Amino acid sequence: MAEKINLDPQTIVDQEFDIDFKGYNPEQVDRMLDQIIQDYQTYQKLVTNLRQKITDLERTNASLRAKLIELEGKVKAAESDDPIQAAAANVDILKRLSRLEKQVFADKNKQQ
Repeated sequence: MAEKINLDPQTIVDQEFDIDFKGYNPEQVDRMLDQIIQDYQTYQKLVTNLRQKITDLERTNASLRAKLIELEGKVKAAESDDPIQAAAANVDILKRLSRLEKQVFADKNKQQ
């Protein structure tokens, strides 16, 4: 989505055409431009909604990844009764969570 949109609804509304002797019918041009404006407005709403959904899904994904890491750590800790190993597993979980948070927030900042 790195491509730039050249027109927005207001640019289309403000566009004026020169009228020549054998030019286009201004009323027909206006009707066509009105339809184009409606399509652009619909398109802009759709893009905004989809971007919001992407953000929400990325947050959900990060949350689920964090829960998975937490559960994996609990399983490892449960498998070994050694308290030192359990503490090491917790440190590992915290490091993974930190990396995931950095990645999610870095991706979010890139989109904006």
